[in-house]
Amino acid sequence: MDEPARPRPVTPVPSDPPAAPTAEELMVRVAKGDERAFELLYDQLAGPIFGLVRRIVRDTAQSEEVAQEVLVELWRTATRYSPDKGSALNWAMTLAHRRAVDRVRSARASTEREQKATFEAARGRPFDEVAESVTARLERSQVRRCLSFLTDLQRESVLLAYYQGYTYREVAEVLSTPQGTIKTRLRDGLIRLRDCLGVTA
Repeated sequence: MDEPARPRPVTPVPSDPPAAPTAEELMVRVAKGDERAFELLYDQLAGPIFGLVRRIVRDTAQSEEVAQEVLVELWRTATRYSPDKGSALNWAMTLAHRRAVDRVRSARASTEREQKATFEAARGRPFDEVAESVTARLERSQVRRCLSFLTDLQRESVLLAYYQGYTYREVAEVLSTPQGTIKTRLRDGLIRLRDCLGVTA
């Protein structure tokens, strides 16, 4: 007598893994205090946030600090986010841009205060007195006229270095030009300005 055929084992059909939650979904969960959701959100957004901040702040250590501040702000202010306002990434990048610009402005203001204090100590006269004297001799319209006689690179270098407080290195990076070239253009530009304005050395 033949044995009955044994049933073949049923091979389970693998199911697709659950889709990873979106940043928008994670923000909603973070707003409710979900720490695990914040860890996942951190993994998704930390890289883009740091990349944006690094392009603005430039200094790596300060960029890391600012990026951490942004991520902490996301945790603290998650309840203010609504998917109706746009993607969570755009919202986070807006916060990052604002924080990065604030850091640059703060650093620049600190540098200007230090330069002012150094100038006062070296000259032995109040900064305002010197500024008023210079302003009286060099009318703004005359300065603008003389700037028009500079080459584009000379003019851009002078404006960045002496009117916006950039260092030689920063001017070189902004203009994508070697630092040595920037120093030469600044020197030549200032000589031409001096000659145009009739300022004696």
